[in-house]
Amino acid sequence: MQIIRSASYKRMPWKNGGGETIEIAVFPPAADFAAMDWRLSMATVAADGPFSSFPGIDRTLSVLAGTLGLEIDGVRVDLMEMSPPHSFRGEAAVNGVVVRGPVTDLNVMTRRGALTHDVRRVSVAGEKTVTSSAGTLLLFCHTGAVMLPSGETLQALDSAVGQTDGGMIGFRSTVLSTLYVIGIAPR
Repeated sequence: MQIIRSASYKRMPWKNGGGETIEIAVFPPAADFAAMDWRLSMATVAADGPFSSFPGIDRTLSVLAGTLGLEIDGVRVDLMEMSPPHSFRGEAAVNGVVVRGPVTDLNVMTRRGALTHDVRRVSVAGEKTVTSSAGTLLLFCHTGAVMLPSGETLQALDSAVGQTDGGMIGFRSTVLSTLYVIGIAPR
């Protein structure tokens, strides 16, 4: 797996100019919003306002800190750190309300029709095994530090990306750690 240290993440304005996003990884490499197949990013939501529109994109949002109220096509959902990741269509009318903030979120996007994705938050203390599907595997260490099967360690906010044939993957940690396991597969 390719390790991506948090110091190398790319900062850029939101598509709608309303804030700043931190691009962790994108495919193809250096693709813009129109050309990307998938993207992993973080953002800070410091004020209420509309989310950018991404027609043809499926999104999953996980809140890393704070509480965020989302109104998605008129339906309200509140997300906090322990909420399950929440998926929605990129072209939906989305307005964010900072309930307790500022809010930091983790955002996964894939091009609908070509790819699908799933996002799981996993607690790792000692040894932990998870199942992955064949395709692209993204890992994001939110808290603590997690040792990968290769022996390399992801520190808090570091990521890794690679290809997998699917199956069981083991992780180890000497402290309670939170790892996001993201699978991306062709439709």
